[in-house]
Amino acid sequence: MTQDALRSVAGGGLLHRRTLLRRGLVFAAATPAAVIGAEAAAADAAASAPAGPPDAALRPEWMRAPGAPFTPYGQPSKHERQVTRRISGNRLLPGNGIALTPLDELEGIITPTGLHFERHHNGVPDIDPARHELLIHGRVKQPLGFKVEDLLRYPMRSHLIFIECGGNSNAGWHPEPIQRPVGSFHGLVSCSEWTGVPLSVLLAEAGVDPQASWGVAEGADAFAMNISLPLAKLMDDCIVALYQNGERIRPENGYPMRLVVPGWEGVLNVKWLRSIELADQAVMARNETAKYTELLPSGKARQFTFMMDAKSLITSPSHGYRMKGPNLYEITGLAWSGRGRIKRVDVSADGGRTWAQAALQDPVLPRCMTRFRAPWKWDGKPVVLKSRAIDETGYVQPERTALLAQRGTNGYFHYNAIVSWAIDEDGQVRHVYA
Repeated sequence: MTQDALRSVAGGGLLHRRTLLRRGLVFAAATPAAVIGAEAAAADAAASAPAGPPDAALRPEWMRAPGAPFTPYGQPSKHERQVTRRISGNRLLPGNGIALTPLDELEGIITPTGLHFERHHNGVPDIDPARHELLIHGRVKQPLGFKVEDLLRYPMRSHLIFIECGGNSNAGWHPEPIQRPVGSFHGLVSCSEWTGVPLSVLLAEAGVDPQASWGVAEGADAFAMNISLPLAKLMDDCIVALYQNGERIRPENGYPMRLVVPGWEGVLNVKWLRSIELADQAVMARNETAKYTELLPSGKARQFTFMMDAKSLITSPSHGYRMKGPNLYEITGLAWSGRGRIKRVDVSADGGRTWAQAALQDPVLPRCMTRFRAPWKWDGKPVVLKSRAIDETGYVQPERTALLAQRGTNGYFHYNAIVSWAIDEDGQVRHVYA
């Protein structure tokens, strides 16, 4: 390997993103040591290996007996049982709370269905799909009801879409940085392939009254969750989803149907969808008045903050990881924006003084998670890692100081500031404000 391949392009040892494409270069993960010149090492090992097949007696036990039979539905390996959602519930009402996606334990951009984040107000309803119906009513020419079997006959559309709770990452408003794994802090966001019927088709069948400008969506859970959305958005790209990641939506994610609102805050993606009422004004429900509003430094309150702004975070290395000494590493993480595609992700290894452009892993889709990667040569000295996302509209993920200056310290929702990880000389990683 030439020295050019290891030449830093930014402070702290960040290398050019094209270094990821070079042969003979293997990066260290958070646990194993890196190997440089892997091809040469492999050649040496092959030269010293004994000729002929390995002794059958030395084979592990799983190679000496037949394996398990078929199962009707596949499950994760027993060795991966620690990869689970982290649950934070209400002791007095177990059905009220959250379950967070372990982002730091996943790869790629798709969240396994069983690990998709959850937010419930009154538990998961056990709905009989044969008795469930979506009613479209209010300011329409003809109220219509759609059973599940009706919707299954319509042409469908699929979207790879992230859904993020408006309260995700809200511990970032705290005066002191929280020390938890990524998934326990930022895990109220997930990305799935959602498949269903464009809502515009169903609204067109009902006939939209010219006076209508809002839609009020309601769910069929015991909380009867309801919230207002602009009619223009409902007619644009919303779908009544029936499938998630290729299979029918699971109960905790909205079975038998849910509203999917691309790029907008999670509370609008109403689960167990049972009603959409068109109206000439917002309903001013609990989750658009008492909740999902915030007092600004000016004394005014933010309301109807639908869009999820650009955001990124490094998932590896991150809190709870320990570096294995000076070596080559790959920094990786996730970026997303409700405004459209991620255009660029910059990574810093010197607390934001200098930045290097990360490689974006295909596909890069609008309103979808994007995986980024950056090669990094750590010299064993203390560093602070950061990432910042820039979307196709030119929006730049802000530093925490800039976000606080704009929004004040009374925030709870829509926290999207740059996340910083400090690594000390012992290789310990912790969350810092920098």
